[in-house]
Amino acid sequence: MRKKVLVVYYSQTGQLTSIVHSLCRTLAADHIDISYEALRPMKAYPFPWPLWKFLDVFPECVYLDAPPLQPLQVDPSTDFDLIIIAYTVWFLSPSLPISAFLQSDAGRRLLRGKPVITLSASRNMWLTAQTKVVNLLTAAQARLLDNIALVDSAPSLVTFITTPRWLLTGKRESTGGWLPAAGIAAADISAAGRFGHAIAAALLAATGPLHGPLLQGLGAVKVNPDLIASERIGHRSFLLWGRLLRAAGPAGSGRRKPLLLVYLVFLVLMIVSVVPVNMLLRKLLSPFTASRVRRLQTHYEQPSGSATFRMQERP
Repeated sequence: MRKKVLVVYYSQTGQLTSIVHSLCRTLAADHIDISYEALRPMKAYPFPWPLWKFLDVFPECVYLDAPPLQPLQVDPSTDFDLIIIAYTVWFLSPSLPISAFLQSDAGRRLLRGKPVITLSASRNMWLTAQTKVVNLLTAAQARLLDNIALVDSAPSLVTFITTPRWLLTGKRESTGGWLPAAGIAAADISAAGRFGHAIAAALLAATGPLHGPLLQGLGAVKVNPDLIASERIGHRSFLLWGRLLRAAGPAGSGRRKPLLLVYLVFLVLMIVSVVPVNMLLRKLLSPFTASRVRRLQTHYEQPSGSATFRMQERP
């Protein structure tokens, strides 16, 4: 009997679509049936983002206030051997369409009891978003086998310029050698095929339900220990400001705009002041915190891990 895989994703820029198809090309080559579910919000999100619309989705992202989706193309009663959830990170949270799917009746019907692999694409901070996704998968009674986290390989200070430029203007390309192209490197997107190779081999060898992890040794996840504390601080700030903005009014409310302006100024000041100070303090305190940071790094890299002993395998 042919194996069946469902891939659920939402891509604004098209980058995540490219990653999904890179990973899945081996599955298709091995004659595994793949169903692609590109989520469609009832009210489409723009790309490029107008600045105010981009900021206005922030409270709902942080608090997982899911927007309504158009009906799924896939039948929720279909029995899949594996479900892949691919998502981008918005404000240290899964994108709103993915949040909506994971909390929907149809999504939970599809996920209940099923093995799941998550795949995220982000600038560099994805730990909190993945924690939220795992919690939603647990609530849906799904079984997480593996996690893949792809990030922009450029330095953080560079991506602080290139990523907003891409999202707010649509301009992704390199600027004459001064700045690299924004987003996941083309080589990293192409290399995602190694995960599809391992998934296909496991599916074809399985005589019953899949049990993971399947992707250990393939460098699926690499946590940057320098960003763990910064992300935690950022998320606490997001929770506070998100609560204030929700209290000011619903999404699209004019009452939010003055507070959004204050939040934008605060965010820029925090990035240029608090984050560097935090990095300096971490360097000074590293002899005393190294063991705790290593434990956190190991925790966040589960279940697939950062080891690369299988990297010689070729799709």
